[in-house]
Formats: sequence, structure tokens, C-alpha cells
Amino acid sequence: MRILTLLAALLFSGATLAQKATPIRFALDWRFEGPAAPYFVAIDKGYYKAEGLDVTVDPGTGSVEGINRVASGAYEMGFADFNSLVKYRDNPRNLAVKGVMMVYDTPAFSIVALKKSGIKSPRDLEGKILGAPAPDGAYAQWPIFVKANNIDAAKVRIENVGFPVREPMLAQGKVDAITGFWFSSYMNLRANNVPADDIVVLHMRDHGVDLYGNVIIANPDFMRFSPKAVAGFVKATIKGIQETIRNPDTAIDSLMKRNPIAKREVELERLKLALSKNFVTPDVQKNGLGAVDMKRLEKSFEQIGLTFQYTSKPKAADVFTSQYLPAREHRLVK
Repeated sequence: MRILTLLAALLFSGATLAQKATPIRFALDWRFEGPAAPYFVAIDKGYYKAEGLDVTVDPGTGSVEGINRVASGAYEMGFADFNSLVKYRDNPRNLAVKGVMMVYDTPAFSIVALKKSGIKSPRDLEGKILGAPAPDGAYAQWPIFVKANNIDAAKVRIENVGFPVREPMLAQGKVDAITGFWFSSYMNLRANNVPADDIVVLHMRDHGVDLYGNVIIANPDFMRFSPKAVAGFVKATIKGIQETIRNPDTAIDSLMKRNPIAKREVELERLKLALSKNFVTPDVQKNGLGAVDMKRLEKSFEQIGLTFQYTSKPKAADVFTSQYLPAREHRLVK
């Protein structure tokens, strides 16, 4: 009986270990706002759990920070600006962090102004004051925007402003335009009592900046030793995005559970703006969520070179891999 009891205990212990979920710490690029809803939907719907994963999501303070958090091993996976990842990988001493799923097929980079400024096109920025936080991801693309639109940069005065005061300064007329992620700046201006009809958004992608946006990245050791977990995270996240696209009004509830002080109507609108312009594009509708066009990706490296002096320029395949993506039919937007 003692032997049988011991065997039963060992079998039970083995079964428990087999069922133990793989923990994944996921670093967001920003606060718990509308565009982060798909990850929480995937948690609440049990999509990650179905893949044998125990996922925790932490907020961030910028679209570059996630790269260092993942490279350090503090987080297995994260959400970061792809173009900053390219610059990071230019240094061969840096860890081989890679993008494994493109989320913002179109980047949120933009120039935002008010109608009273008279800014309707890129060249209208000449003679104006542009408010731009130095570490802002959108401002980092300014040299590309300038070249693509033949702007005389010497005629644009750049004012280094902090993130918290960027939109208030625009609303108060202290600057004529700002750089930023368009859906955040748009909603922040609305919160500063600026009517929607008074807001002018120049999406950089619509004006010659042919870059990708934010991407899900993974630590190289985690990719090496836990490839099934990486693939499972990607698969479940895609399901979370698909569900969010189908029903954003319900998806936002998953976000509100984690950020109860947020205003539901504000975050719902922010989410819908991001879905319409950044998550779902003609390329995504054709090729499915998560994928990239490698030719477009390689071309983007050339534009990135306008903002950064390469020393050991990486190849596209060094920075992004599609090996963890499920088949196209499972990635389509329905």
C-alpha cells in the first residue's frame, strides 16, 4: 500500500508539473489605455491560458523602454517601436532581441495642429513653432518627414516640451503644432476642451514616412528555450485583437478593470481610432494580422538611416521573424 501511495503521489506530482503554465511578463509601451485592450481581452477570454501561458502585463513609459526591459531579461516579451529596435540592433554587442509580430502596420507617428494655425500640409509648418518632446518616437522621424516633404527645417522652430504639457501647450497656443502618437494627442486635446473639428492630424505615413510602427518583441533566450510559448503568445494575442475588432465596446471593459480611474468613453474612442488607422490597414486586410512585407521593411531601413548613422546595419531578417506567426487564415480580420 505504501508503494502504491508513493506511485500515486509521483503520478499526481508529474501531472501537476505538466499542467504548470509558462509565465510571461509582458512590458507595454505606455499606460493602460484603449489600444492595450487586446492583451487584457486575451487574458479575460482565456486565450493565453489555453496556450499554457500565465501572462502578466505591466505599463511602460515610452515606446523605446520596452526594448531594454526585454533585453535585460526582466521581461520575456514586450511592445516597442520597431524603428528603435532597428537602431538597437545596429550595435552587434546588443542582444538579438527580435520582433515576432507586427501590431501597428501603420505607425501612430503624426504632426498635430489646430485649424487656427493655418497648418493644412507639411510645408505649412515653415515659420511655425513645433512642440516636440526630445524622446518622442514621432519626433524621431522628423528628418524623414522633412526630406519626404521638402520642408526647409531651418524655418521651423523646435520647442523641446515635456509629455505632460505637450497637448495643453498646443491648446493654449504656446506652440503651433506638436509631434506625437495621433490617437493619444487627439484624445488629450479633446480632454483640454478642444473641439474635434478644430484638430488637424498629419499622419506621417500619409506623407512619405513609410515605416512600420510598434511590434511585439521577444528576448532571444526565451525564443530559444521556449519557442512554443512565444508562438502561443502570438496566437493568443492575435485572437485578442480579432475579438477587440469585432466588439470594441465589450473589449474596453477588460481594460477598465485594470484602470478604473480612466474614463470609459475616452478610452473606447482612443481604441477605435487606433484600430481604424494603425491595427487594421489595407495590407492587414489582405495579408492578416502580425505579418510584414519584407521589401517594405528593407526600404524602411533606408529611411531610418536618415535619422541615425548606421555602424553595423542589420538585415531585415535579423530584426523580425515570422516563424512564430500562425497560418494566414488564422490571422485574417473578420
